[in-house]
Amino acid sequence: MTYATAPDGTRIAYQLQGGGAPLVLLAGQANNHHWWDAVRADFHPARSTLTLDYRGTGDSDKPDTPHSTELFAQDVIAVLDELGIDRADVYGTSMGGRVAQQLAARHPHRVSALVLGCTSPGGPHSIERGNDVRRALVQPQPQAAEQALLELMYTPRWLADHPGPHHTLGDPGMPAHSRRHHLTASNRHNAWDLLPDISAPTLVIHGSDDLLNPTANAPLLADRIPGARLHLVPGARHAYFEEFRTQAGPLVLDFLTTAPHQP
Repeated sequence: MTYATAPDGTRIAYQLQGGGAPLVLLAGQANNHHWWDAVRADFHPARSTLTLDYRGTGDSDKPDTPHSTELFAQDVIAVLDELGIDRADVYGTSMGGRVAQQLAARHPHRVSALVLGCTSPGGPHSIERGNDVRRALVQPQPQAAEQALLELMYTPRWLADHPGPHHTLGDPGMPAHSRRHHLTASNRHNAWDLLPDISAPTLVIHGSDDLLNPTANAPLLADRIPGARLHLVPGARHAYFEEFRTQAGPLVLDFLTTAPHQP
């Protein structure tokens, strides 16, 4: 296992695969790098992929201290520094998209191009999920709650043909304190005032039928970030990047290839 050390001494596990210019892939809340297992090879004909286990997940340290999306972004910088990577393209989904916003706004010289998937700006300007969705996710029966999450991630037709295991449902090895810290970090994210500072070419991509992180957040981001492009994947739910990989992967690669990268 390979690690970088964050400024506070926390060890962050990372995984570098493939060859070519690096593409940083950032997973959703309470997930480790396995979030990307089903699709990361789709990028390898053109890029190397760099993932990490957020603090609290996977093989990274799990300190019982406050987390934030800004702190997660600092952990990404620690990994880039460890590898001697000055600049990279960044693709973040769900909470990973929130981390990517912090990264691009606060460390613009480290981000060449940016893709924000199924995410939101957070704070009072974001569109929150409905109360029916919230209730479904906190059912007292764990299996029922997991099934509800699956159905928010994927369409019924896809689930019927893909019984699992599914790597987008959270890291099963996380301690309870880490789950709480991840939830708090995501809930407290508010990048609204930072978004106009993002200078990297940006693609905002979202499933048209996403109820977990409502689709209405996508145009909010695209309108707030200078020059951002917006693409909605028809019929897709939260895990558009996996179920609709044959559309989403080439779309992202084409954007990263043709975007006028910042010097």
